[in-house]
Amino acid sequence: MRIHLQEIPVSDVVAGYIDDETHGVLGLNGRLNIRPPYQREFVYKDKQRDAVIESVLNNFPLNVMYWSLCSDGTYECMDGQQRTISLCQYATGTFSLDHRYIHNLKATDHAAYDQFMNYKLLVYICEGTETEKLDWFRIINIAGEKLTDQEMRNAVYHGPWLADAKKYFSKNSCPAYQIAQDYMAGVPIRQDYLETALKWISDADGIAIEDYMARHQHDPSANPLWMYFQQVINWVKVLFPNQDKTRLKLMKGLPWGIWYNEFSRQQYDSNALEDRIKELLLDDDVTNQRGIYHYVLDGDEKWLNIRAFSEKDKRRKYDEQKGICPKCGKHFEYEQMDGDHILPWSKGGKTEYSNLQMRCIACNRGDKK
Repeated sequence: MRIHLQEIPVSDVVAGYIDDETHGVLGLNGRLNIRPPYQREFVYKDKQRDAVIESVLNNFPLNVMYWSLCSDGTYECMDGQQRTISLCQYATGTFSLDHRYIHNLKATDHAAYDQFMNYKLLVYICEGTETEKLDWFRIINIAGEKLTDQEMRNAVYHGPWLADAKKYFSKNSCPAYQIAQDYMAGVPIRQDYLETALKWISDADGIAIEDYMARHQHDPSANPLWMYFQQVINWVKVLFPNQDKTRLKLMKGLPWGIWYNEFSRQQYDSNALEDRIKELLLDDDVTNQRGIYHYVLDGDEKWLNIRAFSEKDKRRKYDEQKGICPKCGKHFEYEQMDGDHILPWSKGGKTEYSNLQMRCIACNRGDKK
């Protein structure tokens, strides 16, 4: 890797700035690819973006940026995308600072305008192989806005497949967000949606996310992933229709794709599921309401964290029973016994003293295997 330092004025970098689906994100009159395939989306918050402009207007130093030189003489922004886009957006009037747009500076504050446009950015120009560039990209992105795991994967497995997948999963208000925002956690531009979809489909194939991306890196489109994702979300909406805001809070971020892979071939009655969910939401013994959805799919009570009997009640019952297990008739120390529902919770038994018995661990846990 060969590296040399240059000073490049802001006016050169922002010249000819464009940001659209067709051409990408370009500056330097089309010679600088500000967002190459391995780069993340623009994730700066307003406060961070404004700080960049304030630094330039006050002639404060910005951290050095890194560009890679391509074989055709153009450049790719390896580090500094967020700062560069902030500068370009301000220069093209996308946002104001202290209620002043760039055209206000040009008309009324020539010194500030010239300071902004003539500010010298420190840029390391890097030349090397694609592997060297990606290795360097990973190193220089350890600090600052730390890359997420999926952003790091994108850096390694960039290609036509990833470019197409990003259209569905990685933009603000992307198609995946439009159909699944009620069920998905995270933010599309930080690659949370893409990572989740990949986690689900990789689980279906029994492989790691990295293996899936490696297999499909050079595919012309990500249509199979997008169609699979739609199938998962449609399955959820059919099984659990007409959810109110309270329900949707419980459903958000659950591993729907993993459950789709396991349960989609089973037959469920959505009306029966709805009735059971209503019952469980009103059951004081259910302490993990988010686990209700897993429970109604496979019937395993462990997802519900059924309320346990208190230590006070268990000790009182132990004394009443004189330490005798009602099943095997043997005497045990308190620590060798479990609090058990006489009438099981699944059959309507409540976690209350009148439904409590103390049984030895062997009898109690043996029956539950």
